[in-house]
Amino acid sequence: MKTNNVFFTAILMASSFLITVGSYAQDRKGPPRGGGHNPEQTKTLEEIGGYKIGDVATDFKLKNVNGNMFSLSDIKNAKGYIVVFTCNECPFAKMYENRLIALHNEYAPKGYSVIAINPNVSESNQNESYGAMQKRAKEKGFTFVYLADEGQKIAPQYGAVRTPHVFILDKERKVQYIGTIDDNARSAEDVKVKYVENAIKALEKDEKPNPSFTKAIGCPVKLAYN
Repeated sequence: MKTNNVFFTAILMASSFLITVGSYAQDRKGPPRGGGHNPEQTKTLEEIGGYKIGDVATDFKLKNVNGNMFSLSDIKNAKGYIVVFTCNECPFAKMYENRLIALHNEYAPKGYSVIAINPNVSESNQNESYGAMQKRAKEKGFTFVYLADEGQKIAPQYGAVRTPHVFILDKERKVQYIGTIDDNARSAEDVKVKYVENAIKALEKDEKPNPSFTKAIGCPVKLAYN
C-alpha cells in the first residue's frame, strides 16, 4: 500500500509540473525558444474579424511621432502600403524593428512604404505613451512613420490581433496580404521565408501573393475586442 501511495504521489507531482510548464509556455512573452515559428493560420479571417483579402481599406488620419497628422493619401505615387501594427514593449515587436527599417529603406523608394501603427498607445502606460513612442522612434532611428492609434479605432477595422501584424495593401488600398513578416522572430539571419518581401515582389509582377494569409506571431494587442 505504501508503494502504491508513493507511485500515485509521483504521478500527481509530475502532472502538476507539466501543467505548470504548459501554462508558462502559453503565457510566456517572447519568440519561440527555437527561433522559428509556424506561419500556418488555424483561424479564418472571418473568425478573427476585420479586413479580408480583397477588401478595400479605408484611409485614416493618425498622429505621427513628429507631431503631424498622417494619412495614407499623404504618400504620393504609392504603389502599395506595408501597414504594420506594432508597439514599444512587446519582445516580438522589438526584434522586428530593424527589419522594418530595412524593409522601408529598400521598398519605400519603389513605392511601398512602411506605416507603423501603435494600437496599444495609452497615457496611463508610460511605456506605451505618445511620448514613449517619440522616444523609441528617435532611439531606433525609425525612417518610417510611427502612428498613435489613440482611441483604438483603426486596429479593430483591420483585425489586428498581434504586434507585429502586417497588412499589405496595393495602390488601390485593396488588402493583398495579412500576417507575419517572416518565419523567424528571434533571428533575422536564420529566416528562410520572407513573407512580406515575397508578397511585395508578387505585386510588383502584378501577381497575387501566395500565401496571402499567414499567422501573425507576436504579443496580443491590448484591446477589448481580443
